[in-house]
Amino acid sequence: MASPPMNKYWIPHLDIHKKVITQELQYYLGPDATVRPYTREGEDGFLITTPGGCLTDEQIDDICLKSKEMWERQAAARSQSKPEKPLKRPLHQPVLISKASGEGSRRRGRDRRGHISRRPYDDKKGGEACRK
Repeated sequence: MASPPMNKYWIPHLDIHKKVITQELQYYLGPDATVRPYTREGEDGFLITTPGGCLTDEQIDDICLKSKEMWERQAAARSQSKPEKPLKRPLHQPVLISKASGEGSRRRGRDRRGHISRRPYDDKKGGEACRK
């Protein structure tokens, strides 16, 4: 049996906890509905795939309410786990993932043995201006 055609909808992530929408989506839209994080035009949200219509305003309100409750429970659990120990840093402080080495600008265009890379220059005219 062929699967029914699927519709895709995007909703912004504002006031929606990922775990809550993941848990509630199939309750509202059926077992074939899926949700995943998705960025549309630079804005984070969720991509909902379903054979039918999308969530109603009431369903989204319910998900937002449950999300708020989830965040409140998580905050309460954090504050109870170590009530005397203050946070070391603010919640939204950037965390360094990787740092460029100091040699980055000097090494550009060289391979790992220090030789100049022989990649051809590719401009819109076919790269001929650079090869003369």
